[in-house]
Amino acid sequence: MRGIAVLNKLLAGFSLAVAVACPVLADEIEVGDARLSAAEEGVILAADFAFELGPRLVEVVTNGVPLYFVVEFELTRPRWYWFDEKTAAKQLQLRLSYHPLSRQYRLSTGVLQQNYPALEDALKVLRRVRNWLVVDRSVGLAEASYEAAVRMRLDVAMLPKPFQLSAITSRELNLESPWRRFIFRPPAMLTAPAPAPVESREAKDSRDGKDVKESKDAKEPKEAEPK
Repeated sequence: MRGIAVLNKLLAGFSLAVAVACPVLADEIEVGDARLSAAEEGVILAADFAFELGPRLVEVVTNGVPLYFVVEFELTRPRWYWFDEKTAAKQLQLRLSYHPLSRQYRLSTGVLQQNYPALEDALKVLRRVRNWLVVDRSVGLAEASYEAAVRMRLDVAMLPKPFQLSAITSRELNLESPWRRFIFRPPAMLTAPAPAPVESREAKDSRDGKDVKESKDAKEPKEAEPK
């Protein structure tokens, strides 16, 4: 009996150690819809995400700690003969914060920002990504099928250090979606024309020499034939 009690203590200690060492699974963000379309500037992404902030995250942002969300996008071209070609990779950072003086929530990305009277109003906009340029027009796309992938996650690394430590064992402070993958075939207006065949140096030199000879022969007067 004593041996069984000791074994139970060891197993309990081992289970506790595993729980502390292994990070908890994150609450999931669902990618409801994602699509690419052609624009004058290149390829733009529209995506819809579905998620709710848990009570802990609501408390964090309401107490003045901003939350940083990151939308990640990748476009790859599968190649059977070699590694897949990564055509584009972009990140969009969205900052959600609360300002007690104005009692408003603020959603910002880069230099753009917008205020909202309620948290749910800000979240409605945060869940919808529109007109995001993910592939510039200067990138030459081939007439082939590409694999596009998009996801959203809460950037825990941007939280204050105490919250980063709490995120290791707290599921409420982790929020992310799996990659949503879909096939994209660029329209004709975005595909690069096929490159012209490269002429070898030997062929070019031979052609140039022939042109020079023909030009020289044309300039030289022909001798009159004897009668």
